[in-house]
Amino acid sequence: MQEEDVLAEFRASKALLEGHFLLSSGRHSAHYLQCARVLMNPMRAGRLAVALAAKLPHEVRRNVTKVVSPAMGGIMIGHEMGRALDVDAMFLERPEGTFELRRGFALEPGDKVLMVEDVVTTGKSSKEAIAAIEAAGGTVIGAASLVDRSAGEVDLGVPFTPLIALTFPTYAPDELPDELAGTPAIKPGSRASA
Repeated sequence: MQEEDVLAEFRASKALLEGHFLLSSGRHSAHYLQCARVLMNPMRAGRLAVALAAKLPHEVRRNVTKVVSPAMGGIMIGHEMGRALDVDAMFLERPEGTFELRRGFALEPGDKVLMVEDVVTTGKSSKEAIAAIEAAGGTVIGAASLVDRSAGEVDLGVPFTPLIALTFPTYAPDELPDELAGTPAIKPGSRASA
């Protein structure tokens, strides 16, 4: 799947939004990718996961024994990545503000985990998820996401594979351009700002 094919999937599902958005990282943007919309169609979600799995480094792809994703945004793509890689998929939750496995999910000693997100911007939640996976006994051998919004700057400490990299400018609250400063920000994500 080429970059234009991926963007066509986002456009077809009306997942690429324009306006003034407050991202979960606390930064502001004139663009927002609502990955839940691109993933709401199971066939589309499956196509994207197969394409992402194909981009993984061979060494990661052949050694993964579990896929773990952070809730909420990573659940659907994580499940589809588990299907694409033919391994179990589970998710982390934040019942008390930090990620943990619940609902009977557990990692076995020696599990080699692929941590899967929908979008990576600053890498904060990805790093928190990786730490939680390791605390639960897994070894994270790679990370993947549908979208890398970090401009290629994020370092998760493990090999990171995005399906697509999109570079929309983001702004700190005190750096807003006039066109954003004059409009209220919409918080479309699933978690409160950090």
